[in-house]
Parts: sequence; structure tokens; C-alpha cells
Amino acid sequence: MRKIFLLLVILALVYFARPIWEEPVGEYVDLSFLDTVDSTIENLTADSDVTMALDGAKEFTSRIASQLQSLVRTNTAEMPEAVEKPELSDTDSLFAIHNVTLGMSKEEAQAKVGLPLRLMKNEYGTDWHSYHTNYQNYVLLSYDQNGDVNGMFTNQNIISSTDGITMNSNQEEVRNKLGVPLKSLQKGNIQYILDTREEYDLFKVGNLYVTVFYDIHEESTVTAVQVIHEDLEKERPEIYAAPDDELREGYEFLLFELTNSARIQRELPLLKWDEQAMLTSRKHSEDMAENDYFSHTNKDGESPFDRMADDDINFFVAGENLAYGQYSSIYAHEGLMNSMGHRENIVKPDFGYLGIGAAFNDENQPFYTATFFNR
Repeated sequence: MRKIFLLLVILALVYFARPIWEEPVGEYVDLSFLDTVDSTIENLTADSDVTMALDGAKEFTSRIASQLQSLVRTNTAEMPEAVEKPELSDTDSLFAIHNVTLGMSKEEAQAKVGLPLRLMKNEYGTDWHSYHTNYQNYVLLSYDQNGDVNGMFTNQNIISSTDGITMNSNQEEVRNKLGVPLKSLQKGNIQYILDTREEYDLFKVGNLYVTVFYDIHEESTVTAVQVIHEDLEKERPEIYAAPDDELREGYEFLLFELTNSARIQRELPLLKWDEQAMLTSRKHSEDMAENDYFSHTNKDGESPFDRMADDDINFFVAGENLAYGQYSSIYAHEGLMNSMGHRENIVKPDFGYLGIGAAFNDENQPFYTATFFNR
């Protein structure tokens, strides 16, 4: 009996330690923003293995296995205390986010949203100032040299509009209010065709560039709004920003924040930043950018889980999301959320840690690798 008992224990340990590959979600990678807007760039597709994640251990009826599972799994993710949404006031501006409008001084804005928790360099050459309470009432603001708001973003239900646009508005309603979306964007001598795939619209309204993102899994209702003053847009001379270490770090942390912002809205525990997972992710992004490929499996045949093991990352559940060619982390996140397989990783309750690594190719196009796991 003792031998049988020991055998069951060994089998249980092996079972819970092994990677379990999730079933493929489709024949192709369905990332709406994998295509760049320049017509010289080809579409990217991959076979069904590219959407990979570790699922939680399947039902195991042995009482011993159940006890071992409770010992092995230590979910460190936490649910913060709920915070009330701000009471939105009427606005004379096209859009207000958390009652902040473009042109408002930093002092006025921060009287409404508090002090920033992080500054992240963006594609416009300024910083996104990040405001939130445990990712609730999430707002990004940019300021000009005079300290006035010249850019803002949110993916939460804290917007007001003179046109009555809300997060419950759908794409048709938004277009009826804001008019015909732009089909292209001129940068220098290059006209970039916007291949939006009906997942976002870019509008030019007066001196504002308004990007409205839609959730295709929720009847194309509004999921995020970005408002940029035309003077700030002019500061971006090309569609892709010139990369440096600050921009890479800004992109990495912003995609992390947007992930947690999406989770908190679904009452899911927040993920913790993991530095080693960031380094592992960054190495894979650099490898893809330098060697011109896009795949979860690298040129040496290593899977995400091989790379994690090589870097001594212990895990019982893990997954990886990839994105490429987006203009910023905002576009990358919204595209991932509109791809059901990648969305499942973002909102998977079992994950507790996340590390994101970005890199840029010779054309300044960003590659993102997001490594989710729990130990």
C-alpha cells in the first residue's frame, strides 16, 4: 500500500508540474492591429499553435492530488477595495474624461484626478501621466510645455460628451455623431492608409483627433477613447515613433497598466509586475525584431515555457500574448482584447503575475511579448 501511495504522490506531482497546452483558438492569429498602416508591409498570419496558454490542471479526483494542488498553487493576485466612479458633470467640450478636458491646466486636472502614479513616454514625445486608484477610474493625461492638457485617454466608463457619446454607444451611433472617420493619416510626405478593420475609428473634429475603439465581442460598443490636440499630433512626424529606452519602457508599463485596467472592470484580481518575466519577454521581442519573424516558437524551437524554464521562472500556469506593428500600446491592447484567444489570457483569473517586453525593428515597429503566469 505504501508503494501505491508513493506512486500516486509522484504521479500527482508530475501532473501538476507539467505544462498543459490550451486548445488552439483558431486557424490564424486574429489580431486586428498586426498589420501596419503602410501598404509596403505584408499581413502576418501564423498557424493555430501561436495562441498558446497553460490551462489550470484538469479535474483530478484523487484526494491526494487535490491536497497537493492546494499546496502547490499560491495565487498572489488580489482584489482591491472597490472605488466609486466620479460624478460626471455636463461639459461644453466634445469629450471630458473624469471631468478633465483638453486645455485644462495641470493644477485643475489634478484637482479632479489626483497625483499621477506613473509617467510613461508615449509616441508623441510627451509622457502619459497615469491616474487611478488600483486601476479604477483609469485616466491617461498628457501636458504641453505650458502645463495644459493636450492629450487624454481612458478605457473606463468615466467619459462625458456634448454629443452624448458613452461607453454604451455603438459604432453606428458614434459615426452618426462624429461624422465620417478618416481613411488615412498624412505624416510628412507619406499618406498612411488606416486599416482599422472596423475595430476603431479616427475622427478629425475641429482641432482634435479623436480615436474611438470598439469591442467587437460586445456589439461594437465603445471600449476606449483617445483625444489628441492637433498640435500634439504634429509632434509625431512619422506613424511610428523613433525608439529609445524610455519609449520601450513606457510601452511595456502602459500595456501592463491597460491589462490591469481591463481586469478590474471585470472584477478580476490585479496582476503583479514581474521583473524576470519582463526580461524574458523582452529577449523574445528583441529576437523577433532582429530576426524578422513573429511566433511563439523561436528559431531554436523553444516555446514560451522553455524560455521561462531557461530563466528559472517557476510556474504552474502560464500563457503568452504577442503583438506586432501597432502604433502604441493602446492600439496593441485594444487589438488583443478583440482577439478572443488573447483576451482569454488577459482576463484569466488564474494568472497572478505579468511581465511585458517590447522591442523595435529597423522600421521602428514595436514587437510586444506578454508573459502571464502564476507560481
